[in-house]
Amino acid sequence: MLPLVLELGAIIQMDTVVWKLKLLKAGAAHANSQLNAVQAEVLFLASGNENLPPSGEVDRLFKTMKNCKVRYFRNRGDRLLMEDGFNLLAVIKGANMYRRGRQRESVKDFLPPTISEFNRTFGEDFKLFHQLLSPVMLSTMKNGKIVRGLAGVPDKGPVLFVGYHQLLAMELSSLVEGFLREKKTIVRTAAHPVFFAGNYETLRQELSLFDPFSMYAAAPVSPINMYKLFERNEFVLLYPGGVREALHRKGEGYRLFWPDQAEFVRMAARFGATVVPFGCVGEDDFLEIILDYNDEKNIPYLRDGIKSFNEDFTGIRDTVKGEDGNQVLHLPAFLPKVPGRLYFLFGKPIEMNGMENVLTDRKNANQVYLQIKSEVESAVSYLKRKRNEDPYRSITRRAFYQATWGPSAQVPTFEP
Repeated sequence: MLPLVLELGAIIQMDTVVWKLKLLKAGAAHANSQLNAVQAEVLFLASGNENLPPSGEVDRLFKTMKNCKVRYFRNRGDRLLMEDGFNLLAVIKGANMYRRGRQRESVKDFLPPTISEFNRTFGEDFKLFHQLLSPVMLSTMKNGKIVRGLAGVPDKGPVLFVGYHQLLAMELSSLVEGFLREKKTIVRTAAHPVFFAGNYETLRQELSLFDPFSMYAAAPVSPINMYKLFERNEFVLLYPGGVREALHRKGEGYRLFWPDQAEFVRMAARFGATVVPFGCVGEDDFLEIILDYNDEKNIPYLRDGIKSFNEDFTGIRDTVKGEDGNQVLHLPAFLPKVPGRLYFLFGKPIEMNGMENVLTDRKNANQVYLQIKSEVESAVSYLKRKRNEDPYRSITRRAFYQATWGPSAQVPTFEP
C-alpha cells in the first residue's frame, strides 16, 4: 500500500484540502454557537477502552447544552451500538428518558424490564451482592402463620408495602428481585427526587447503581403519584422514614423516623388497598458507620459539599418538625464487616377496603397508622431475635452449602 499512499499527493490537491478544512471549521463554529439554544432532550453515549479513552468533547457538550445527559462506557469500544450485550433501550430507561408523549409521566411511562434486562441486572450486576446477602423472605398468612416465601402477600393490587428503610437502602434490590422471581410482579418504589432530578446527574454519568431505580419502576414520592399508582392497582413500596432512616446516625439502627401525618393511610383507604407492613434486618451485619451526618457537618469541606448538593431539594418535609423531617442527603463513611445475612418479614395484610371512617375521621386514621408502625417494629424485633437461630447466618456456612448443592440452591434458615 505504501506506493499508493505516496501517490495521494498527486491525486488530492492541497488547495482543495485547505478549502474543505475551512468549510469544516466554519460549520463547527456555527454549530457550537447554536448548542445552548437546543431545547430537546439529548442523551450522549461515550465509549472507549483503555486504548481509546472517551473524548473530552462529551464533557464540553454536557456543560453547554441545557437538557442533556451523559452515560460513559469506558470498557467498550468505539462501535458501541454494534457490540454484543449492549442494550440501548435499557440505557434510555435507566437515564429516565423513555416517554410515550410530549411530557414524561413517571407512572404511565414505565416499561417493564425484559428477560434480558432482568438477567443482566440480577444475574450479573447484582449477582455477587445477592450471594453475599443471601436474603431470606418470610410472609404472614391470614391465620397469622409465618411461612418462608411470599405466599402470605396478596396476588392482586392495589397493595401498599410499608416498612423500615435499611442503611443506604441496601435491601431494595433484593426486595425487587424477590417479587419478580416469586410473584412475577414489579414493585413500584416511591423514591426520593434525587433519583430523578437535581445536581446528582453528574454522579450517574458512569452507568451506576442509580439507573436501575428508573429501570425497575421507581417513581418520585408524591401524593399525586401515589394516587395514580393505586388507580392502576399497582404494588407500591413506601418508606415513611425516608432519607432520615436510610442515612441514620451512629447508634440509630432499626429506629423508625416516621412523621406524624397518616396521609398514606387515608389514600390506601380511598382505593381499598391492602397494606402490608414489613420489617427488614441485616444492615448491622454488613456495615459499621464511622462518620455520620453529625460528624460531617462539623468538617468545613464536607459541610459545604452537603449544603451544595441539597440545594435542589429544599422543602422536602419542611412541615415536619424535629429529626423526622431532617431529610439531608449525605454519604456516611463506613467500614464493611464480614457479611452476615439479610432477612425480610412481611406482616399480616391489613385490608383497607370498607374502612370509610378513616377518610373522615383523622383520629381513626391515626390509630391505623400507629398500628402499622407497631407491626413494622414487631417484625424487626422478631427478625433480630430469630436470626440468632439461623444455622446459616455465617457466610462461611452459606458458601459451603452452595458449593455442595449448587449456587442456585436456596440456603436454609431458621424455622419460623
